[in-house]
Amino acid sequence: EVGIDNALVIGAEEEIFEMNNGCICCTVRGDLIRILGNLMKRRDRFDAIIVETTGLADPGPVAQTFFMDDEIKRQLSLDAIVTLIDARHVWNHLDDSEEAREQIAFADVLVLNKIDLVSPEEIDRLEARVRGMNAAAQIHRARNADVALDAILNVGGFDLSRALSVDPRFMEPEYPFEWGGSFTLEPGTYEFLLDEGPDRSMVVVLVPLPPDGTLETVIEPVTLLFSNPEQIPLFNEPICFAEPCLLDLTKARSRFPVTVTKKGRYALFTEHRPEEFNASLLKNGHEIHPDEEQVFKPDHEHDDEVTSVGITLDGDLDGKRFNAWLGRLLSTHGADIFRMKGILSLRGQANRFVFQGVHMLFDGRPDRPWGKEPRSNRLIFIGRNLDRSELTEGFRACLV
Repeated sequence: EVGIDNALVIGAEEEIFEMNNGCICCTVRGDLIRILGNLMKRRDRFDAIIVETTGLADPGPVAQTFFMDDEIKRQLSLDAIVTLIDARHVWNHLDDSEEAREQIAFADVLVLNKIDLVSPEEIDRLEARVRGMNAAAQIHRARNADVALDAILNVGGFDLSRALSVDPRFMEPEYPFEWGGSFTLEPGTYEFLLDEGPDRSMVVVLVPLPPDGTLETVIEPVTLLFSNPEQIPLFNEPICFAEPCLLDLTKARSRFPVTVTKKGRYALFTEHRPEEFNASLLKNGHEIHPDEEQVFKPDHEHDDEVTSVGITLDGDLDGKRFNAWLGRLLSTHGADIFRMKGILSLRGQANRFVFQGVHMLFDGRPDRPWGKEPRSNRLIFIGRNLDRSELTEGFRACLV
């Protein structure tokens, strides 16, 4: 949402790409395949590619990229999945975070970090716990994530058979939609009806099919449409063609018109399975059944309460005001703030100020001079039940 890590790298010869357009698990494949393909055109300029995901990512779909695309599979091999574990705070998430468990289970290398913040007995207990979750991984202990490079690079640790034992459906493609159906439709007006379901909204995409086309024919362009952040919000308004439509499902029964001007075959893809919303396509009160339908890998879900909030503001901050606001925020919401990081412009300071935090632990220090770079503030919070407006207004109040 807000790129920070790229701005923290100083004088690196490596090329850094940031992808901030949504869930890296769901939208990464198109972007990642494109970037990897471009990199391979300059193969003589690098030795390895490191993909760093958000802390909320399921590593499975990212790893899939190296097996599902033929060209990538031919040119690249996945060396290892490395998971960094916060020894101080991970206990808060092992029991209620599916992402945390998946990241540990899929890892080929586990780095138990911040061992200086816990007792030797606690780190032994943690190592035993993660060893029970993943007996095959190499485990290293570290302070400030300081581990030898040969412990995490060129380890040859990724084992496809083990990945399949963790997730038997690992090799099945994972898409941002769970269902697709093809319909033969005459010209006229139809209705797409839905009841209330597990979500208050759902993305759908309707596209025409080529004469001999199937659902598989249009999966790639439809995936790109679902990944488009410019989704059209609809509330009982007509569903448009070849555009991602975000249906508002806050009513007990929602009706969305569909106008077909030309006889032909059409494909409808839905973010969730139709039966979850008792969804149906009708014409003159009669249900139209699909000629073909397919359920796509449905088991990738996120905790909807866990989100990220990125804030960018120009101007200088009052340091005392910022410290007071952050102190109040952490004292009241620290347990729900999993991660925070930022680059700040403090009044009277020639250097950027960089801070990072986990729950109620906070660390900040001066960085390189601003120089000719425009002074601005960027920070991001990752946590549970975050209030975007409250965070934005609280941070804005710290400006000079």
